[in-house]
Amino acid sequence: MALSRFISLEGGEAVGKSTQITRLAERLTKLGHKTIVTREPGGTPLGESIRHLLKHAPEGRGMTPEAELLLFLASRAELVRKVIMPALDQGTWVLSDRFLDSTTVYQGAGRQLPVEMVQLVNAFAVGGYLPGLTLVLDLEPKEARRRQLKRTKPAGEGNFDRMEAEPTDFFDRVRQGYLDLAKTQPQRVKIVPAAGSIEKTADAVWKEVAGVFSL
Repeated sequence: MALSRFISLEGGEAVGKSTQITRLAERLTKLGHKTIVTREPGGTPLGESIRHLLKHAPEGRGMTPEAELLLFLASRAELVRKVIMPALDQGTWVLSDRFLDSTTVYQGAGRQLPVEMVQLVNAFAVGGYLPGLTLVLDLEPKEARRRQLKRTKPAGEGNFDRMEAEPTDFFDRVRQGYLDLAKTQPQRVKIVPAAGSIEKTADAVWKEVAGVFSL
C-alpha cells in the first residue's frame, strides 16, 4: 500500500539526494508539518552498522551480490519497523534518502540478480509499506562521476566508497533501471532532472510533492 506523508528520494551516486531531501524537509517544516529524515542503508543503530559494512569496511570488499542484497534488506526491515511505521502512525512526514527502489535497481538492474527474487524479498522486508511518492533525481552517469571527482578532491577515486567505485557501465544500468521503474509505476515514481542548479532541482521536487499531496 502506498502511504501518504511517506516520500523517498532515489537516483545514482552524486545526483544530490541528500541536499534535496534537506531542502524538502525545510519546506514541509515551514508549512507546519512534523517531518523526519532518514536514510538507507542506515537510520537505526543496526542499519548504520550495516551501512558501514556495505560501504566502507574492508570486510565488505568483494562480497557476493546475494550477500549485499540481504544486508540491504536487513537494514530496511529494521528501519521500517523501528522508525517509519511509528512515525507515520503519529502523523509525521517521513522522507527517506533511498528505499526499496534502490534495491530493485542496484541489485536487480545493476548486479543483474533475478528481478522476481529481488521483488519477493523486498516485499518481505518492507511489510507492505510503500512511499506515496518516489522522486528519482536523474543525471547522466558521466556527469555524476564528474561531480564525485570534484567532491572528493584531491584524493579523487581514492575516496570513493565501495558503491561509488563501481564502473560507469554499472551506473548506466542503474540509471536505465530507474527510468524503466518510472515507466512501469508512473503513479508513484516520478523522474526529476538533476542536471541544473540546486535551486532549480529543489523547485522541481517541490512541484511534484505539492501536486501529489495537494500542498
